[in-house]
Amino acid sequence: MILAEKLLKTRYVVDPHSAHILVERSLCANCKESPCIYVCPAGCYHKEEDKLLFSYQSCMECGSCRIVCPSGAVNWNYPRGGFGVSYRFG
Repeated sequence: MILAEKLLKTRYVVDPHSAHILVERSLCANCKESPCIYVCPAGCYHKEEDKLLFSYQSCMECGSCRIVCPSGAVNWNYPRGGFGVSYRFG
């Protein structure tokens, strides 16, 4: 099964009151490589007109964006109980 098929089986319970990832955009402005765009398996990060755009709603909670960010702009925490990703294998 390819990644796109696996992502279709994934369920998200989005917390509308509290994002579990906050990105400090002022730090992102100086980042030339933007590794978060390439490592995020859910495609939560992308650039538009040299501006980093981010959507936490489809986050798979892998934490790779926090690890590869060279400027420490990603503040990542697990979602509150009952919210976040729920993997379904079947």
